Amino acid sequence: MGLLRIGGLGFPELGIILAILLVLFGAGRLPQIGGSLGKGLRSFKRGIEGRSDEEESAEKSSVTPEEK
Repeated sequence: MGLLRIGGLGFPELGIILAILLVLFGAGRLPQIGGSLGKGLRSFKRGIEGRSDEEESAEKSSVTPEEK
């Protein structure tokens, strides 16, 4: 049993996937791809929850520093 397990993938498998991504896209492009993927997942989550960007920004601005 591996030390790191994510959805059935161990550390060696994740390393091989990362190496393939580095060869295909290059080291400079990977942060852009990760950022785009994160934005897409956040947008998808908001869509599932039925929240809009305006509602989310209003909710964030109404939180006081003491609540954080």
